[in-house]
Amino acid sequence: MTAPAPRVVIVGAGAIGAFYGAILQRAGARVEVVLRSDAAVVRERGFCIDSPLGDLSYRPAAVYGPEDTPVPGADFVICCVKVLPDIDRAALIAPWLGPQSAIALIENGLDIEPAVAQALPDHPLISALAFIAVSRRGPGEIEHRAYGRLTLGAWPQGVSEEARQLAQWFEAGGVDAKCRESIVRERWAKSLWNTPFNPISVLADGTDTVTLLETPGGEALARAAMAEVMAVAAADGYPLPDDAIDRNIEATRRMPAYRNSMALDYRAGRALEIDAILGNVVTKAERLGVAVPRLHTLQTLIRMRARESGSIG
Repeated sequence: MTAPAPRVVIVGAGAIGAFYGAILQRAGARVEVVLRSDAAVVRERGFCIDSPLGDLSYRPAAVYGPEDTPVPGADFVICCVKVLPDIDRAALIAPWLGPQSAIALIENGLDIEPAVAQALPDHPLISALAFIAVSRRGPGEIEHRAYGRLTLGAWPQGVSEEARQLAQWFEAGGVDAKCRESIVRERWAKSLWNTPFNPISVLADGTDTVTLLETPGGEALARAAMAEVMAVAAADGYPLPDDAIDRNIEATRRMPAYRNSMALDYRAGRALEIDAILGNVVTKAERLGVAVPRLHTLQTLIRMRARESGSIG
């Protein structure tokens, strides 16, 4: 990269944040991380990341824990925390901003941007989707199993200069990062898989993708729920290709057995991103008058499961 190295602060450097921090640091950016836990371990040893891309282990330029004083003025503040009702993401982002800072959200779900955009309207907002299999094995220890592609765009639409610059830094670090004019359409495309597969896996006690599809009735249930997501996306003005369900199922069958993020959170007793991944789709369906009986049933059942396990999100 010939452009000056940006200062990037990653808020929520769990598996996703740590991985993409490694990519940006490999490209030459100054990467600082904000951790709710593991700060002492990462400050001492850095991140250990096993990856098909090679050894991505690195020491961030700075590590901040809950008791540390924020240093504002980052070029990019990248938020990778889970989208949960009791987490004020804008409040976590704000202390690191300066007049020229851009915000990027690398998070799952639909309609996750408005709360941040409304609270911090003076900063360009980049919405990003990660297509990756990565998980946290322990304090500061990350396992990257496959993929890593990013789709970025200005929110609510268009390709801003800030989005283009950030994509270029990710590309320089070795991952495929492409900008798209309609990031909302891209979020609908990812929701086609996430919205059914995540809650179904939790309701099956955190099962993996192979078990989900190979169990009699499993694929049929997933396809029926995906069809409902397709219907809501079309009513919202973002129709997906007719073969989108087939292509998603085929791609899932090609993957090794994989437990998605919600399944891992459930098994670890962590709060679940129910609203971001499923509830917001159901709410939009109700507003648009689209019947989604399977998604509504999944939402009710997973709320019961979350309440029973204490992992309400």
